[in-house]
Amino acid sequence: MMKDEISRRRTFAIISHPDAGKTTLTEKFLLFGGQIQVAGAVKSNKIRKTATSDWMDIEKQRGISVSTSVMEFDYNGYKVNILDTPGHQDFAEDTFRTLTAVDSAIIVVDSAKGVETQTRKLMNVCRMRKTPVIIFINKMDREGRDAFDLLDELEQELQISVRPLSWPINQGARFEGVYNIYENNLNLFKSDKQRVTEKVEVDIRSAELEQMVGEGNAKKLREDLELVEGVYPEFCVDDYLAADVAPVFFGSALNNFGVQELLDCFVKIAPSPRPVEAEERTVCPEEDKFTGFIFKITANIDPNHRSCIAFCKVCSGKFVRNAPYLHVRHGKQLRFSSPTQFLAQRKSTVDEAYPGDIVGLPDNGTFKIGDTLTEGEQLHFRGLPSFSPEMFKYIENDDPMKAKQLNKGIDQLMDEGVAQLFVNQFNNRKIIGTVGQLQFEVIQYRLENEYNARCRWEPVHLYKACWIESDDAEELDNFKKRKYQYLAKDKDGRDVFLADSSYMLQMAQEDFKNIRFHFTSEF
Repeated sequence: MMKDEISRRRTFAIISHPDAGKTTLTEKFLLFGGQIQVAGAVKSNKIRKTATSDWMDIEKQRGISVSTSVMEFDYNGYKVNILDTPGHQDFAEDTFRTLTAVDSAIIVVDSAKGVETQTRKLMNVCRMRKTPVIIFINKMDREGRDAFDLLDELEQELQISVRPLSWPINQGARFEGVYNIYENNLNLFKSDKQRVTEKVEVDIRSAELEQMVGEGNAKKLREDLELVEGVYPEFCVDDYLAADVAPVFFGSALNNFGVQELLDCFVKIAPSPRPVEAEERTVCPEEDKFTGFIFKITANIDPNHRSCIAFCKVCSGKFVRNAPYLHVRHGKQLRFSSPTQFLAQRKSTVDEAYPGDIVGLPDNGTFKIGDTLTEGEQLHFRGLPSFSPEMFKYIENDDPMKAKQLNKGIDQLMDEGVAQLFVNQFNNRKIIGTVGQLQFEVIQYRLENEYNARCRWEPVHLYKACWIESDDAEELDNFKKRKYQYLAKDKDGRDVFLADSSYMLQMAQEDFKNIRFHFTSEF
């Protein structure tokens, strides 16, 4: 029973550069999973139906995803958990963390733009963790680049071998459809955002093909397919699972084309939940006892209730509602009476969850990102770093009557990992450090709309924040005396050195040989 539940789970993230069509693809998956009946046109201003997976007001206004959404649905006997991640680089950290909680990934690439910087970075994270990826080349109904050129670029830029499992017949205005190499059938394209296109079984060598797509297209398709078979080795599922080969599909998510082929193939070949590394040992999904870790915290899914939700990925055993579990960092037993699972905004209470599932646990400040829950064993899952921020501003209260709300808001947003808070030891001012400019706007907007607190930003000139530690107490003490106006504490009370130039950082590293300078919080 347990084995069956594990083997039918598919937990994956959809990642890409902004605007490649990731949220649209997520929606279409939900459409096939029967979770939504009509896909919302994300970009249209006339109909204010926004994408199902973007539920923060600011996301609806901007048309971008700023925090990872978790959604689940059943499809053909499989239980699929999707994590839709923000593509915008200012929120990259959220995406990197999400990748620790998934077993595989789908990368969306825009057919006209090809591989972009953000895609490269995310692929590096997948490569580090040996996460299998499938690539979906989107927007085939617009003029784009030649399919073979795109494949070459994917191989070079993402440093992974590719194998097309579907092939486009022309593109842009002349786009006729795709030939599904994986299942050997032809799918003809009709531009329609709501309905799904029919499949046609056709023998590639027969004259039937000409009637379907015209003489020129038929000839080119046969030549292309011959070339594909000649250039690329035969597709082997084991190579994909070992993260050595990435299968490639072509289509148009907006027009619901090529999406079902991707989904059908994905549920068949994608990995079910895999063993997870903890500091003490490797945890296998089939184990009897429950273990899980928190990879994300979101405040205010429901603005009427000031509550946070901690997202817990189940790694092994079965999670049961109301059962007592050990919060390893606090050493306390906790029970959860209303754990939830999500379809973006709609959430429902669950009684049990299996490895690979993502459970939302109500949180009033008990969790931090990276916390472990077990049935009593002391386990620490690893691999949830915060990166050293690159942009800094002082945060100041703009409404003296609301100091309490502001502090509460800042604490909750920092626990979510939206940004990092440093308190300057010299003047006690709060400094917020982020990876990108857009996060400052999001913080200001959310403080005002969710906590009813107003803040203003003041410039602070800093180059880098890095965590410091040393085994030589005397030298550390000496360093703190000399650099006292550049020292701060992070929210966990650790020492942070705020360097105001790369030269200053370099000199500090040369002058104090026994001090270790860290650029991620995991050391």
